[in-house]
Amino acid sequence: MLFKKISLLGVTSVLMLGIAACGAKEETKTNAGAAGDAGKTTGASAPAAITGSTAATTKKVTYLGKEYTVPAKSDKIVITGALESMEDALVLGVKPVGAITVGGKFPAMFAKITDTTQGIGEKTQPSIETILKLKPDVILSSTKFPAETGEKLEKVSTTIPVSHISTDWQANLNLLGELTGKQEQAKQALQAYNSDVKTLREKVAPVFKDKKVVTVRIRTGSLYIYPADVFFNPSVYEELGAAVPEEVKQAKAQQLISLEKFSEMNPDYVFVQFAEDENKDTPKALDDLKNNPIWKSINAVKNDHVYVNIVDPLAQGGTLYSKAAFLEGVKKSNIIPTK
Repeated sequence: MLFKKISLLGVTSVLMLGIAACGAKEETKTNAGAAGDAGKTTGASAPAAITGSTAATTKKVTYLGKEYTVPAKSDKIVITGALESMEDALVLGVKPVGAITVGGKFPAMFAKITDTTQGIGEKTQPSIETILKLKPDVILSSTKFPAETGEKLEKVSTTIPVSHISTDWQANLNLLGELTGKQEQAKQALQAYNSDVKTLREKVAPVFKDKKVVTVRIRTGSLYIYPADVFFNPSVYEELGAAVPEEVKQAKAQQLISLEKFSEMNPDYVFVQFAEDENKDTPKALDDLKNNPIWKSINAVKNDHVYVNIVDPLAQGGTLYSKAAFLEGVKKSNIIPTK
């Protein structure tokens, strides 16, 4: 059995728009009273929009149906809990003044935007005291946060809960573009990505026709599948044209699946994501899976169509960065037949 371990040498041209330094410090304090919890959203992908101005130094931004008052340009952004926002910042070259860490440090994939960034704690435990000292213009939190965490952050500055639902990826990118004055850069990145999708779909959709394609994640040593609109599934099903398997249709959230049940699915193509940080107690889980005879019986394994970490295992899936990286990985794989 041969697994495809494809290193991420780069993503599509949309990510080469330039990593820009943050602008001058904002001297005017923002109005902090307009934040609210956006909650879980589905299907909304309309861009954030400026709906009006309350003063020369502020503006109102609408994001997923809620309105927030923010500085005319937010130079000091803190990202707490939302790795999706970190990936958007990477695309737009935005350097947050403060951001979450993973295992006490910034992941290497964010090196270009975190050289001047202050760590504010792990994504599940942001330090309110540290954030307060940074005096941020805006705080980008996560819809995964409990209400009490959002309330604490709102007392510091305007807080916008960024959606973790994959179908909101365009709204998320446009929100950061609106906050930082990089709307045009976000627009160009989206246009380039959509063009890339169209070209690649023409090559991949015929390959995936009548085939079962599944993305899985190994966490705490176990296999998990996801709903059709979560993780990398929108890239596989909506953009590259694969049919959604019944098991994926029935998944309501991240769902544990036994190896026996997965073998019954018997997929023809499998994308596996495995991060060491998510398997600290079972570091050999991937190797054990490779050597399991049940796993070896699956069509994808037998036909050399298993792709491990086609993108960085920390990539969230539902962002422009993740989606562009996924396309790049597919291009470098053996999925597209050579003539």
